[in-house]
Amino acid sequence: MNDIKFNDLGLNNEILKSIDAMGFEEPSQIQAEVIPVLLAGNDAIGQAQTGTGKTLAFGAPILNMLDTSIKAVKAIILTPTRELAIQVNDEIARIAKFSRVKLLPVYGGQPIDRQIRALRSGIDIVVGTPGRILDLIRRNVLHLENIQFLVLDEADEMLNMGFIDDIEEIIKNSN
Repeated sequence: MNDIKFNDLGLNNEILKSIDAMGFEEPSQIQAEVIPVLLAGNDAIGQAQTGTGKTLAFGAPILNMLDTSIKAVKAIILTPTRELAIQVNDEIARIAKFSRVKLLPVYGGQPIDRQIRALRSGIDIVVGTPGRILDLIRRNVLHLENIQFLVLDEADEMLNMGFIDDIEEIIKNSN
């Protein structure tokens, strides 16, 4: 990939240290193309095969630009399934290893009271399914006025599963 290194992409040292600790040496094509676009403050739509590092492609720029001085949820990552929410949350946690970012996975089939307590204690990034995120918004526990980033991970799958109305409602709440 033209010998591009992660150091060339504009990420901060905490993120680069995490990427190095994860064993990655050079960015995949989607990472090399998407990271600079997101760091420049632009929106992006990415499509790549499983295993190419899409989570790092959007997660690293979010972590790089997140304003942790604001004590509120600043990023929402929507996933179609609880399994993907857990997987994405774990991957972002690895990328955030050397930063003070607080993450919370939220999805159905897990006690909501624990998720509510965690949100009240201060969370920076919420990774979850549209239904549970909407439930937390409707309970007036998840506030989206400070949202800086919204990711629709596997957006095509969420649309196929009929989540369009939920996604639109979440977007309306984040304006």
